[in-house]
Amino acid sequence: MVKDKKLYTTLAQIALPLAMQNLITYGIGLADNFMVGSLGDLSLSGVFLSNQVQWLLFMFCTGLGAAMVVLAAQYLGKKDIKNAKVVIAITLKIALGLGIAATLLVFLFPARILNLFTRDEKVIAEGMRYIGIVCFSYVFFSVNSVLLASMRCVQNTKIGFLSSLTGFFVNVFLNWVLIFGNLGMPSLGVSGAAIATLIARIIEFCVTFCHVRFIDKNLFFRLRDLALRNREILSDFFRYGIPVILGDIIWGIAGSTQVAILGRLGTEVLAANTIAANLFQFFSVMVYGIANASGVIIGRTVGSGDYQKVKDYSKTLQRIFLGFGILTGLLIFFTKDLILAAGFPNISAEAHVYALQFLIVFSITIVGTSYQMSVLTGIVRAGGATSFVLINDLIHVWLIVIPSALLSAFVFHFPPVVVFFCLKCDQILKCIVAVIKLNRWNWMRKLTR
Repeated sequence: MVKDKKLYTTLAQIALPLAMQNLITYGIGLADNFMVGSLGDLSLSGVFLSNQVQWLLFMFCTGLGAAMVVLAAQYLGKKDIKNAKVVIAITLKIALGLGIAATLLVFLFPARILNLFTRDEKVIAEGMRYIGIVCFSYVFFSVNSVLLASMRCVQNTKIGFLSSLTGFFVNVFLNWVLIFGNLGMPSLGVSGAAIATLIARIIEFCVTFCHVRFIDKNLFFRLRDLALRNREILSDFFRYGIPVILGDIIWGIAGSTQVAILGRLGTEVLAANTIAANLFQFFSVMVYGIANASGVIIGRTVGSGDYQKVKDYSKTLQRIFLGFGILTGLLIFFTKDLILAAGFPNISAEAHVYALQFLIVFSITIVGTSYQMSVLTGIVRAGGATSFVLINDLIHVWLIVIPSALLSAFVFHFPPVVVFFCLKCDQILKCIVAVIKLNRWNWMRKLTR
């Protein structure tokens, strides 16, 4: 463990607000599930399936943001703010186009998209009531995600926390009003949840935009900076960024494929996965916060050219990753019964049993997630080895996870918990790769010009 106080201070300054932001973001989804869950398994499953489009968009935007951070953080590490702005401008324009395309696709073909995940007509009907409204939030969500990632580059994650906190209160209040028909409003059910989410996303974007435009004094990014161009940096962005973006997109597709597999095992299994996945995200916020913070720290340190400090930081960070993974796993295991009993009293008995089993699996695999994800996407990828992480994910997900789950579900007809474990087993297997790759030190590369 290095004695450099700056490492721990910077890690805390970035990770804690980011963890709180993620906690609130996932809390919005959890609040939706608490309230929509009171309407029954069908409504819960319909909203969850609709949010698979949001999940794919989220992963695409996460990839865009991560690609931007990899390159922009290295430019900021060498004090080149102008070219960092060029990278951010490129990413924002891509995010805007992506949000518009996703909105049009979902609005024009909602039934076909939902049919990819389930054949249950009742679930699809509930999902269509939700997705036809919430799709208009995609543009605001996409641009907001990139703006917040740009603030991470300058080690400002507090605005993300403020933006998410505002959205959380707006979403929960409007859910209460519109889902159940309080304060004289009509009871709209899942449509009310969609309207609440749309308004919350718009307000989150407004909070972030106002901060970046009028308050931030580190990056000074302005609307006119969107016109900044540099062909060489554009080439670099696609050269180094595409593996990052593809990695997160493929991971998002894999996640939706997993949902499609579980969705064909029954409504109860799908409802249990909805609950378990949301609770897992809620508990793992600090893990993801530390991983993202590590990417910023390592990227800026590599950009400065101090490779010995990169090695010292990396050795310390991997111990921190492992420790937080163990603590999070214990927390999930010992609180699962209490949370399910208190938060989801109206789900079926079968869904309750499956949810408990899935959470036990999560309590084990989170240790692997915390270590391997933070090492590979937080250190190795930010250090310059962007293609390696993509190839590693492709091998594990498409040659191990998905095939084993398909065989377990539809050939051997194993219980749902076995199928679920197959879907999450890569989180343990990748740890072997992470240990070897990190400690070979062949991933450190300066990507700046």
